[in-house]
Amino acid sequence: MFNKILIANRGEIALRVICACRELGIKTVAVYSEADEHSLHVRFADEDVCIGPARSLDSYLSVPAIISAAEITGADAIHPGYGFLSESAYLAEVCEACHIKFIGPYPNVIRLMGDKARARRAMKKAGVPVLPGSDGPVQGEDQATKVAKELGYPVIIKAVAGGGGRGMRVVRSADELPKSLRTAQREAEAAFGVGDVYLEKYVEAPRHIEIQVLGDHHGNVVHLGERECSIQRRHQKLIEEAPSVALTEKQRKRLGATVADAARAVQYTNAGTFEFLMDPGGHFYFLETNTRLQVEHPVTEFITGIDIVKEQIRIAAGQRLSVKQGDIEFRGHAMECRINAEDPVTFAPSPGVISAFSVPGGPGVRVDTFVHSDCTVSPYYDSLIAKIITYGRDRSEAIARMRRTLEMTVIEGIKTSIPLHLKVLADRDFVAGKFSTAFMERYMPEPKEKKGSLAESA
Repeated sequence: MFNKILIANRGEIALRVICACRELGIKTVAVYSEADEHSLHVRFADEDVCIGPARSLDSYLSVPAIISAAEITGADAIHPGYGFLSESAYLAEVCEACHIKFIGPYPNVIRLMGDKARARRAMKKAGVPVLPGSDGPVQGEDQATKVAKELGYPVIIKAVAGGGGRGMRVVRSADELPKSLRTAQREAEAAFGVGDVYLEKYVEAPRHIEIQVLGDHHGNVVHLGERECSIQRRHQKLIEEAPSVALTEKQRKRLGATVADAARAVQYTNAGTFEFLMDPGGHFYFLETNTRLQVEHPVTEFITGIDIVKEQIRIAAGQRLSVKQGDIEFRGHAMECRINAEDPVTFAPSPGVISAFSVPGGPGVRVDTFVHSDCTVSPYYDSLIAKIITYGRDRSEAIARMRRTLEMTVIEGIKTSIPLHLKVLADRDFVAGKFSTAFMERYMPEPKEKKGSLAESA
C-alpha cells in the first residue's frame, strides 16, 4: 500500500480523497493555488504545497508543478480527482516515468477513450451499440455534408476530444451545417487544443444512463450498476440518481455485462464510467467513457455500500478488487443534487463570501463540500460548492429526504441553485420519473426580445 498520496485537485473532491486516505492510514499532500491558501483541503491534509497563482493553467493544470510537489514531499502516488488533469494521459505518462503511481487507467487507455472517434470504433468492435455516425473526424464541409445526408437530419457535431457540451452542435437542416461545423471546430480548438469533430445521428429526447465499472490489474472487472443523469442543463448534470426508473432488471444486467466485457476488451483498470443515450424505444447507444472518478459517484456508493475511492487506491496499489460481481447488491435508492454558486434563474455565477452555511443531517443524508461560514467562493474555478446526497428505501423516500434537506439548508452571502433544485423535485413529471435530457428546457430563462421585434413594438 502507498505511504503518501498527493491529491492533484481542490474543493470537495480533494477532501473526499483525504477522507478515504485517512481511513486507509495513508498520509496526504494537498496542492493549492494562491486563491485556495485557506481552503479546507489544505487544512486537513498532512502536508501542503502551493503550486502557483489562481489561474488554473498556472497551478492545477500545470503538470511540472504537480510532479515537483510530489517529488519534494516524497509522495508515491497521485490521485487526480475529477476535472483538471484527471483524464490527462500526459500526466499519467509523466508519473510512470517518475516512478509515481497514477491512480487511474493506463495512459494508452486514457488516450484511446479520450478520443471520442477512436473510442466509438473500439466500443463497436467490443460489441457495444453505437449511434450511426462518421468513421472518425470529418475532413471538411463537403465530407460533413455527405455524412449528414447519409445519416439523415437531425445530426449532432461533436468534438473528438470534447466534453461538457463544448464543441457540440445539433444540426437540423443542411442549411445550418456549414456555420455549425465552423463554430464547433472553433470551440473544440479553443477548449481542447484540437479542432477535430465528428458527426452522429441525433437522438431526440433521450435519457442519459451511465454504468460505473471497476477493474483491477489482475483481469477482474465488475460493474456497480447504472446512474440516471438526464436532469442536466447545457450538458452539465444537475441531479443524478441510482438506480434509474427507466431500466428493467433484465436491461440492467444485460447493459452491465456488456460494459464489463467492453472494459476487459480495452484492458480498463481502476474506476471508470461508460455513458449511454437511451432512446424512447429503450435502445442504448454508447456516448463516451470517463476515465476517472465521477462527481456523482456517491449515489452508487449509497446503493452498493462500496467505497469507490478506496477501491481506486487499492487497485492502483496492485491489490485485487475487494468484491466479485455476484457479491454486489443494489439496495434502495440514492439521489444527488449539485449545489452551484449561481443565480437559480439566470444561471449567472455568484462568487463571493459565504456568511452563513448550515446543512442539516438526519437519516440518509450525506454532504460532500469544502464550504464553511466565512469562506470565499472563488470566481476562478467551477461553481460547484456542495453535493447533497440522500438515500431512501425507495425513490419516494430519497426525494422526500432531499426536499426537506434543501428546504432546511442555510447558505447566505451568495446565490445558489437550491431554489431550482426544489422546483425540479416538486415537478410532477420528475416525481413520476417521466423525463429526458430535454427536461430542463422548461426552466431555462426566456430569450431577451431584440429591439424592433413585434413583441416590443406591440
